[in-house]
Amino acid sequence: MDLYPVWLSFQVATSATALTLLAGLPLAWLLARRRFPGHDLLAGAVALPLVLPPTVLGFYVLVAIGPKSPLGHWYQAIVGHPLVFTFEGLLFASVLYSLPFAVQPFTSAFGAVDPRLIEASWTLGISRLATFFRVTIPLSLAGVVTGVVLSFAHTMGEFGVVLMVGGNIEGATRTVSIDIYDEVQAMNYAAAGQTAFFLLVVSFVILSVVYALNRNLRAVWPMK
Repeated sequence: MDLYPVWLSFQVATSATALTLLAGLPLAWLLARRRFPGHDLLAGAVALPLVLPPTVLGFYVLVAIGPKSPLGHWYQAIVGHPLVFTFEGLLFASVLYSLPFAVQPFTSAFGAVDPRLIEASWTLGISRLATFFRVTIPLSLAGVVTGVVLSFAHTMGEFGVVLMVGGNIEGATRTVSIDIYDEVQAMNYAAAGQTAFFLLVVSFVILSVVYALNRNLRAVWPMK
């Protein structure tokens, strides 16, 4: 089994999960706690990757960050190389594709927090930001953990989006799912089977950890 695609996928998944957490927490809080014009449109836009074919999303991301796009042209002018077919391009696409897998559990967890507890914290003089981290996050920890883990696992197994945006460059953008596809195309089922089994074990362990953590967290902070 070629370990480089596994390591690359782990790097992309770890980085994308961290960025998804940073972007997803405030976005989920906004969707769960605020009603504003365009709320449903924003919620639909965030959830869109759940229903879009990965190749369609990958195509639009490719166009959006390509050298002829404003973003792609700006990036190339600063860094000196295009954003597509790079690690950074993979990371950008992965965050977009995995965002709803984190935001939806976050939103559900935030929406389940009793607003009276939040208001009580405010009346005690605790700032909104401090209340978010001292009250909302602890009471929503099961949903936050679920979103983080699902985002990581989903990014590890991406295929269509990363293939469209990152291509299949050996030693640069060939992720573990693309490596499996290449081995199957080459009729090398033994190597493909080893890598696929590795992903199967990783996915099973991740899901088992999520279920165990959620059960333990609900025992500590029951949501009623």
